[in-house]
Amino acid sequence: MNSVAPNHLSLAEVPDAETVLASLCKAAADSLRLRVLRVLKHDAMDVSELCAVLDVRQPALSHHLKIMSAAGLLSSQRDGNHIFYRRREFAGDEPFAGLQQALFSAADTLALDEAEETRRDSLQRKREQNSLDFFTNNASRFREQQDLIAAPERYASAVNGLLDALPGANRGTALEVGPGEGWLLPRLSKDFDRVIALDNAPAMLESARAAATELSNVEFLLGDTRHAALESLRADLIVINMVLHHTPDPATTLSEAARALASEGVLLVTELCEHRQGWTRENCGDLWLGFAPELIQDWAKTAGLKELTSSYLGQRNGFKLQLRLFGAAKITS
Repeated sequence: MNSVAPNHLSLAEVPDAETVLASLCKAAADSLRLRVLRVLKHDAMDVSELCAVLDVRQPALSHHLKIMSAAGLLSSQRDGNHIFYRRREFAGDEPFAGLQQALFSAADTLALDEAEETRRDSLQRKREQNSLDFFTNNASRFREQQDLIAAPERYASAVNGLLDALPGANRGTALEVGPGEGWLLPRLSKDFDRVIALDNAPAMLESARAAATELSNVEFLLGDTRHAALESLRADLIVINMVLHHTPDPATTLSEAARALASEGVLLVTELCEHRQGWTRENCGDLWLGFAPELIQDWAKTAGLKELTSSYLGQRNGFKLQLRLFGAAKITS
C-alpha cells in the first residue's frame, strides 16, 4: 500500500524549496508524530488502529496525520470507509530525501512504551486471528477465491522457470510457507530431498496434505514462521507464495523466514503488487492490498537479503503479480 509521488523534482525545480523544507521539519517536530513514524516502521494502519495503539483521540490524531501527509512523511490509501497510512519513502533524487531518511532513522531508535507495545501486539494478534478464521471457514472455497485474483496456472510457468534456473547446486531442503492447496509441492518434492509445508490454518494444511499423498519426502507443520522447528532449519529454498498479504506483519514474516535460510540458499516470493481493490479483504481474507515492489525490497534488505532477479506478470481483474528471488547478502570489507 506504499506509494511514491509521481513527480520527482530537483531542488532547483521545487517551487519555494524553503517552504517545503520548513514543512518537512515542522511535520517531525512533535513527539506524537515521531511515535506515529515509529509505529508505522513496517506497517500500515488506519486511523482507528493508530488511535488504539497510541491511546489518543481520533480528532487530534487526524490533525497530525494531515500535517505529516502534506509534508510527504506519510502516504495514504483509501479502502472503503477506511484510510490506511504508511511511511512514504522519498525517491533518492527527490529534494530532502536524505533529511527524510534521517528523520525515519531517528524515529526508529525510539522505543514504544510497554503499554503501546502491548496494544500493538494485540492488534497484530487480532489481524492474525481474522486471517486464520477466514481460511478455517473458507477452505473449501479457496480455489474459487484464488481464481478471482491470481490462479496458479496463470503464473506457474514463471515460477517453474525460476526454479529451473535456481543458483547453486544444493537441493537438500525446501520450505514452503503457506502451501495453499499444495500445487507446488510435487515440483519441490522432485527437486529436493526434503520438503516442509508450513501453514497456520489446519484446514488449509489438510488440503495441501491431500495433494501430496504420493509424495514420501514432504512433511507438514502446523504453525507460522515462529515455529520452533524453523530455529534450527537451514533451507536451501524457501517459497512464500501469495502469503504476505494474508499475514498480520509481513515484514516480520519475511525476516523470520530469512533466518531459516542456508548461507547459499534462496528465497522466492510471489506477491501481489499494490492495488486498490478493497473487496479482497472480505472475499479473499486479504489483510493488505498488495505491496509496492520497493517496500518488499526494503523488507528484504532489512532481513539481510539481496535481490537476485525479479519479474512482473499481469493477472485477471487488473491485478499484477511480482516474482522476486532473494539470496543472503554477502558482507564484504
